[in-house]
Amino acid sequence: MANYFIAPSILSANFAKLGEEITNVIDSGADIIHFDVMDNHYVPNLTIGPLVCEAIRPLTNSIIDVHLMVEPVDRIVPDFAKAGANIISFHPEASRHIDRTIGLIKEQGCKAGLVFNPATPLHYLDHVLDKLDLVLIMSVNPGFGGQKFILEALNKLKVVRKRIDSSGKKILLEVDGGVKVDNIAEIARAGADTFVAGSAIYSAGEDRDPHHYDTVITALRKELAKV
Repeated sequence: MANYFIAPSILSANFAKLGEEITNVIDSGADIIHFDVMDNHYVPNLTIGPLVCEAIRPLTNSIIDVHLMVEPVDRIVPDFAKAGANIISFHPEASRHIDRTIGLIKEQGCKAGLVFNPATPLHYLDHVLDKLDLVLIMSVNPGFGGQKFILEALNKLKVVRKRIDSSGKKILLEVDGGVKVDNIAEIARAGADTFVAGSAIYSAGEDRDPHHYDTVITALRKELAKV
């Protein structure tokens, strides 16, 4: 079976006890902590910054995957690297010089990812794929959690999977938006290996019982085992 990674998005966590929420999902079998950064400029929402990343870094040895939905992006990259991010991803529309931004991320000691919105063309990969560690396909329009999966993302995943395989590089193919137990297997068949799940994990169960996180993550892995 392929190596699959579950990456709960803390956007859907209970921020009144964020440290507990992160510890609970990792203890429940999650692999990566996905950190959504929104600026009320590139996207119509405002979330969290480097200080929160710095605060949660001591709580886990797991990978912190920072998705920057900010514009311009270069100014904030060093701050998140210093705060403990392992992977920093950005949108091509948010950078005037994509290659330079990738280089900046790597200079800070982090792995670099490029993010594609539902209507963003894939041609941005043409000259930088060999420099990337992660490609993130958005299966919703960014800015809010709890949205429905856009089926066209499956076609995009298939195209990017072929390009990654042809490159011979070790590049993660991540998907973010509307990932649930009932569609994760289909998404994996399209080529994804890393799955961001926010509301599917954190909002499961009315009482947000941390033991339920284990139930959901186990169910996600059972579906992936069918692929």
